[in-house]
Amino acid sequence: MNGSTKARLCAMMFLEFFIWGGWFVTMGSYLAANLHASGAQTGLAYGTQAWGAIIAPFVVGLIADRYFNAERLLGVFHIAGGILMYVLYSTRAFGAFYPVLLAYMILYMPTLALVNAIAFRQMDDPSRHFSGVRVWGTIGWIVAGLTISYLFGWDSHAGIAQGLLRDTFLMCALASFLLGIYAFTLPRTPPRPAAGEGGGLKRALGFDALVLLRERNFAVLFVASVLICIPLAFYYQNANQFLTEIQVANATGKQTIGQMSEVLFMLLIPLFLRTFGMKATLLIGMLAWAARYVLFAFGNAYALGFMLIIGIALHGVCYDFFFVSGQIYTDSKAGAAHKAAAQGLITLATYGLGMLVGFWAAGLIDDLYAAGGAHDWQSIWLYPAAFAAAVFVLFAAAFRNERVAYAPR
Repeated sequence: MNGSTKARLCAMMFLEFFIWGGWFVTMGSYLAANLHASGAQTGLAYGTQAWGAIIAPFVVGLIADRYFNAERLLGVFHIAGGILMYVLYSTRAFGAFYPVLLAYMILYMPTLALVNAIAFRQMDDPSRHFSGVRVWGTIGWIVAGLTISYLFGWDSHAGIAQGLLRDTFLMCALASFLLGIYAFTLPRTPPRPAAGEGGGLKRALGFDALVLLRERNFAVLFVASVLICIPLAFYYQNANQFLTEIQVANATGKQTIGQMSEVLFMLLIPLFLRTFGMKATLLIGMLAWAARYVLFAFGNAYALGFMLIIGIALHGVCYDFFFVSGQIYTDSKAGAAHKAAAQGLITLATYGLGMLVGFWAAGLIDDLYAAGGAHDWQSIWLYPAAFAAAVFVLFAAAFRNERVAYAPR
């Protein structure tokens, strides 16, 4: 892969995650303040991500992998997504907002697989080159948050009151149109079915990877991935609304500390896997979720702002040590015939099933502790803290120790 191709792929990743980070983080604050959505309605809105993740394998497995160039499909989806983003910007009622958002996420979630497919096809050795490209997606998410907070101030107390968070959808509509047009200039990525692959629906959708669930440790990881994403959903749905409600300045910008730490802790994964093994690394990631919510609960209650910052910064440990390590473990367990399908299975467990239940539960608990336009955040955060701690204990008891090599080829 030459430098020009790498630069083009980095720009693709930057825009892909700039678009997602540009509206997803602040949507809870926008819905509560400007569309007067209840906690249950906000949970429904965030749950569209889960439905998109569940439907995505059908789109990628039955359409992208068989009939269309990935870069062309990426362009079509983002141009259509830009139109839907503009409709979201123009919408003033939750009843009209929700179905448009659902349609958007059904289009957006498959693009996460499409950008990976385009990038992998250009690389001789993805284990060496992919991280250097994918990190630009994290940078894109960070830039989106900094733009919202420090450039435009849309998430300030006055900005939210004036409805300025609505402009995040216009910003992302423009970025989506830009990526949609840019996608048609990316390297050609035609369908390339695996040698000897039959036309069965089961293989096309990746269901043949279910055979991996016969292996005890993989089954435990699958169940744990579903369960740990239930408390994870509380962060995505509530964190920005929580920070803005307690009037933390530049809340969205401060949340990008989590993505910055994600880059740092990604570099530490090989060291932890070599030193402590896979089980301990996964457990550290799980424990970090419980610790983060405890910091949020008591940092707010006792006005200890540094505890909130530490809780945000733990995102790198939470995400990298459990999710990225889990992907590495999955790759090590999957045979050559199941590698892609196995990753799809874990994605279904996390972004799909776990998040769907988590957003639903977060919405119910939000409404339970909402009164007079404010929330009892300490009580709300203690729920996911307790649940994450329980998953930590169950996983510690059920998952057997394993060491998995992490060494780029």
